[in-house]
Amino acid sequence: MTIQSPPRWAIRSDTIIVCLLLFCAGNTAAQSLEPRAYADTPVGLNFLVAGYAYSEGDVLPDPALPLEEANISIDALVAAYVRTLALGNRAAKFEVIAPWATASGTATYAGEPASLEVSGFGDPRLRLSVNLFGDSARTLPQFIKMGQRPVVGASLAVTLPAGQYDNDKVVNIGTNRWSVKGELGVSKPFGKITTELAAAVTVFGDNDEFLVTNVREQAPLYSLQMHLIYEFRPALWGAVSGTWYHGGRTTVSGVRGNDLQDNFRAGAALAVPLNKKNSLKFYADTGVSTRIGGDFNTVGIAWQHRWGAAL
Repeated sequence: MTIQSPPRWAIRSDTIIVCLLLFCAGNTAAQSLEPRAYADTPVGLNFLVAGYAYSEGDVLPDPALPLEEANISIDALVAAYVRTLALGNRAAKFEVIAPWATASGTATYAGEPASLEVSGFGDPRLRLSVNLFGDSARTLPQFIKMGQRPVVGASLAVTLPAGQYDNDKVVNIGTNRWSVKGELGVSKPFGKITTELAAAVTVFGDNDEFLVTNVREQAPLYSLQMHLIYEFRPALWGAVSGTWYHGGRTTVSGVRGNDLQDNFRAGAALAVPLNKKNSLKFYADTGVSTRIGGDFNTVGIAWQHRWGAAL
């Protein structure tokens, strides 16, 4: 019996669709669910991604803000560019993510009811991921011949303080600080099923203009992601996912807050190919167990276009 290779355009083009949950900025990035973040991918490809997400509930650009009883809705748009490349003989991906969002709703601040409405660009994020073990960098023809392999990878994401920020407001789209997220991930295929696990830590710079003159510090935030992915056919897959994140307690001008995060979220995603260069991803997730700032629901859609590597 002859085993036929899948068509060239179906080779894992969907693995690059980044999770567009919320703003991909600040410590909301620790809440995002990113199936296939470390799946093996041919080098020499370019991806343009555009997405929309709607979130509602106790959702904030920064879950550790001093607000209670939040009932907020957020409309977020995200654009991203991704390039797959070789670093030495290892496969790698470089991503640039630019978000925009508008938020409105009510909350309790300092014991008093308050309303909010804010919009603008979020903090952009740069991310580099590298496959450390498992397989070397491969071109598209080599990838078609050899197929998906187990991967152990690492990534470093840097969020820049370039988004909308007004220092006399509690809620902003941007965070007015740097953050760096380091992560280790494992992707292991078992026929049509792939399992993934990723562990990360996010460290934060200080916001020295919090409510005009206060200095706001935040402890590291630790997170763990788990994914179970089923491939119905090449480029058509579904995933169920979960993420747990812990830590991130804040201190404002020396006063320690009671805002330690210890939350768990679960979600599902479906990726659908449209043609050899375009695909769509649908996703939804919800807070399962929340302590601070995680009791919200999100639904979204992302479109991806790819080119390069002799497509």
